Amino acid sequence: MNTADVVIVGGGLEGAAAAWALTQRGVTDVVVCERNTVGSGMTGKSSGIVRCHYGVSSLAAMAVVGLEVFEDPQQFLGDEATDIGFRQTGYVVGVGEQNVDALRKSLAAQREVGVETEEIDADEVAAMWPHADLTPFGAFGWEARGGYGDAYQTAQAFAVSARAAGARVRQGAEVTEVLLDGGRATGVRLRDGSEISANTVVVATGAWTRPFLEPLGVDVPVRVVREQIVMIAPGANVSGVPVFSDLVSLQYIRPEPNGDLLFGNSDLSHCETADPDAYPNRASEAFVDLVVDRVGTRFPGLVDAAISSSYAGCYDVTPDWNPVISATGIDGLIVAAGFSGHGFKIAPAVGRLVADLVIDGRSADPRIPESDFRLSRFDEGDLLKSPYPYVGAGEMR
Repeated sequence: MNTADVVIVGGGLEGAAAAWALTQRGVTDVVVCERNTVGSGMTGKSSGIVRCHYGVSSLAAMAVVGLEVFEDPQQFLGDEATDIGFRQTGYVVGVGEQNVDALRKSLAAQREVGVETEEIDADEVAAMWPHADLTPFGAFGWEARGGYGDAYQTAQAFAVSARAAGARVRQGAEVTEVLLDGGRATGVRLRDGSEISANTVVVATGAWTRPFLEPLGVDVPVRVVREQIVMIAPGANVSGVPVFSDLVSLQYIRPEPNGDLLFGNSDLSHCETADPDAYPNRASEAFVDLVVDRVGTRFPGLVDAAISSSYAGCYDVTPDWNPVISATGIDGLIVAAGFSGHGFKIAPAVGRLVADLVIDGRSADPRIPESDFRLSRFDEGDLLKSPYPYVGAGEMR
């Protein structure tokens, strides 16, 4: 247990996916160090939306990779992965008139990297969401293969698959330090004082990444923001409705297996900074008021809807709202962080890109160039942005 080819710091979804992908490529001497239990951090707070609707083509391609795994988990993750919580309800996104041109250009670019997406009309959306007022929308995009999943279940499946292939997953093993020798990462030190030597260290510590790497002089510009989720008892039968991303009133809503609806906020122009170890784990009164206003406006047919519960989690957000999956200025040190709310749907592709970087130093998928996610882009002023930004919702597209 004192040596490994690769040590992964962090046993959340991305760390578990990296371990899985490494074992799939034949690197089985892998140790995952998780300070608590697999998926116990922000992974379990994910709203789990599965969509490929991104203006950044490499992100759209990563979401396609993720979708392929979610659709057939047994093929990719093994026979134990009978149900990772994926529900293929479909995904619809609606925009106002000012964003119609951007939507159409984005849909075309998505199709070029393998996304099965199309424009549909309001009548088709009304048939799927009969409770909605669709009058403010100018156009809609539709992904029949979209839906939602369960990030915690998926992380567990990645960990089980990696373990079955030979990786070791150490829970309750907090890493306090990355060990260096001559400017190269050589392993990690744990809270109990023990050390694990390794050829490569992968840091997948999410919202905790910046303070973890700062002592090494590696600045990953991640800020931690609190995101609130509200569960709604719809008071009506909403079985069969797709995920609805409303880019007019800036909200998203999806069904839950128990018949409730999950509400999330897509207006990220003003974010609440948070401490990932100490933040309120329920929606504020102001946020509940916002939910009542937006849901009531968009879904007037849900006349008997009521708030049933709420919770909160944290995003690890970069300046361009896109992840860092990158080598660093220290040889043998790779970081995967700053997922900015995108992490669940692209996790399988994240794992594969990390494995590519460990083994080859570059991406094996030409649709997903490693340069897009390099850490140095922030110092270079070359941010990763959609060429088709949506007015009012640019952060998440």
